[in-house]
Amino acid sequence: MTSIELIDFINKTAGKAGYGRIDMVEDRLVGFKSREVYECPGALALIEAHRKLETITLTKDTLKTKKELEIRFAEMTYEGYWFSPLMEAVQAFIDTTQKVVSGTVRMKFYKGTGVVNGMKSDNSVYSKALATYSSGDIFDQSASVGYIKIWGMPIKTWRQTHKEKNVNPIESFINAKGKDAY
Repeated sequence: MTSIELIDFINKTAGKAGYGRIDMVEDRLVGFKSREVYECPGALALIEAHRKLETITLTKDTLKTKKELEIRFAEMTYEGYWFSPLMEAVQAFIDTTQKVVSGTVRMKFYKGTGVVNGMKSDNSVYSKALATYSSGDIFDQSASVGYIKIWGMPIKTWRQTHKEKNVNPIESFINAKGKDAY
């Protein structure tokens, strides 16, 4: 299917279900607010499908940074900085991340909602054998003990240093409300 046919198909399919309406109040560049209403079911569906596909093809840190840069990208576009050096650098980062984002996404549309209910990719970094924590998986669960101790060390050290200031938030809450209240 060509891109135009795909957008047309998704617009009709998602639109029939009432999906794809954006009703928002936005801050204009000059400082005042305006209300905008858009209907773009195909575009929103493709964005949602693409974002879900990124969750299985990009690493945690790459995905986090991309989400942060998407906001900056949108701001620069809105503010007219399309040809700025920063926009060029952000675009290069985004282009690099997208080299591995490919696959198939299945969506359902119903009563104004669009839900991804299946996806797969040859570039997926998801491994069921690592993620299940069940018998027969390949994750060495005994490694968790050392990780938890190291990860928690800064908090434990802080609490030991500030013993007199430490307050158990749960105990304080119960004492303030009374034990019989809960």
